[in-house]
Amino acid sequence: MRVDGKSEGARQSMSWLHTWISLLLGWLLYAIFLTGTLSFFQNEISAWMKPELHQSLNTSSQQQQLQYALQYLNRHGQQAENWNIRFANDRQPTTMLNIRKVGEGRRRGGEIYLDTDTGQELKARETRGGGFLYRFHFELYGIDRIWGRWIVGVATLFMFVAIISGIITHKKIFSDFFTFRPGKGQRSWLDAHNATAVFALPFHIMITFSGLLLLMFLFMPWSINSNYSGGGQEFYQKLNEPQPKTPEQAARLAQQKLKDAQTQGGRGGRGGRQDVPEALPAAAMVNITALLQSAQQQWGDNPITSIRVNHPNTVESEIEIIASRAVTLLDRESIPSIKFNGVTGQIIDEAKPVNSTPKAIYTLVTWLHMAHGVDATLRWLLFLSGVLGTMMVASGLILWVVKRAPDVQKLGYKPFGHRFVEVMNVAAIVGLPIACAAYFWANRFIPAQVAERSAQEIRVFFIVWLMTLIYAIIRPHRQAWLELLAFVAAMYFFTPIINVATGGRVLWSSIYHGQWMIASFDIICLILGAIFAYSYYKLKRYKGLPIKAKKATKTVTAEEQA
Repeated sequence: MRVDGKSEGARQSMSWLHTWISLLLGWLLYAIFLTGTLSFFQNEISAWMKPELHQSLNTSSQQQQLQYALQYLNRHGQQAENWNIRFANDRQPTTMLNIRKVGEGRRRGGEIYLDTDTGQELKARETRGGGFLYRFHFELYGIDRIWGRWIVGVATLFMFVAIISGIITHKKIFSDFFTFRPGKGQRSWLDAHNATAVFALPFHIMITFSGLLLLMFLFMPWSINSNYSGGGQEFYQKLNEPQPKTPEQAARLAQQKLKDAQTQGGRGGRGGRQDVPEALPAAAMVNITALLQSAQQQWGDNPITSIRVNHPNTVESEIEIIASRAVTLLDRESIPSIKFNGVTGQIIDEAKPVNSTPKAIYTLVTWLHMAHGVDATLRWLLFLSGVLGTMMVASGLILWVVKRAPDVQKLGYKPFGHRFVEVMNVAAIVGLPIACAAYFWANRFIPAQVAERSAQEIRVFFIVWLMTLIYAIIRPHRQAWLELLAFVAAMYFFTPIINVATGGRVLWSSIYHGQWMIASFDIICLILGAIFAYSYYKLKRYKGLPIKAKKATKTVTAEEQA
């Protein structure tokens, strides 16, 4: 018996826990990791899926974009309650406008796109773009949103347990990180699993823990419900509410709340008749371009991202100019902004949210999870860490099958459970990338004029994913892997070609014009095609390892002894 028998027993129990939690939830976690990793670039995916916008090169200054935007808004949004202008940037090729009419309330969609160089309105096709992958990542699809978040939250909790138990189980995990033995079957897959787990271990811990924080109030709503009569909605409203720093700011904030309450009361309560409030007296607005230049000089290298105009062209018009990023990582909600009187141009408020230390830490961790407001370098680091996390889950699922393959071969048949895991591995690990590629292809081949085309794109995604499951069932395991790997490699190699053939900008042109949001998508597709093609090549050449026969134990009979 080992002296450290107790610790060895604990480690073995952790191994059991790690193995079965990872297997039972592995396919769901793989889908969450893959779509979550893609969601780091959801804006770029959405831009690629709207080829009508690729012609906007984003070479005009923000002052010129503002002039085009104001010309459009003054023609089409005279009676609006709110204007929102978002300038083109590295992740958005066009100037984007939103007009909210009186009585509409907050709503998603309805974006208007302007060419940054000409001011011409561009009509983009209807698509969910990267937003679908982002929503699928934490809400799944086709089921109630709350149930979807509960399922993803429970899976995230179990993954956190699997990570901790995996660290305890692999006592040589850090030394094994520097060792990779190719062509050794189970040993190679274990090395790959260890390497991808350790290399991005801080990311894996952060992404799962922050995911749990984002769903914390769904899992534990009791403190909010007991302290806020309006529940979570009132809590989040107060959480994001600006905190005045001076008595003057407090007075202005109270006055604004009173005005908002009176306006809301004039429109009727929820579910009642929506009465339109009386029109405010008209008034000419101040030169917004001058305010834009003043704010930009004050913020220096922190570019302006958007301008919001409340009650435009009236005596109560207000203009709010918002910067792109916060000053520090620990104060991410304190993005600089200045609110002006829309008629006189006087500064109304520069108040920013005052974060407590717990709130600042919560905001930092959760915003890193969603990559909100991070620069390109950090976004790419998060993306590559997500790729390693996806590979970690995939290699663990494959390792389960490879580890048990010799015993199954000795049996002479495949038990149902083993065959089930084989099929699910193929449908998840290769089938989901095929479904994503099919989603991108559907975006280009479904006519732009078709009604509810975004829903049809999503249907294609799930239909193709289901077809890969059926294919994995009816084909032998090795052949299913080879054929689907060849198919997915071809799909991603052809995606940049389809982009050009259906109105998108060709790769070298997008690189030349600095449209990296378009070019990076095509480049990643080519890289994915190369990875899948290389995987096909390695699997095609791999013949498997011979099964080591156990030494025969000779039975000595009584006659032989005699």
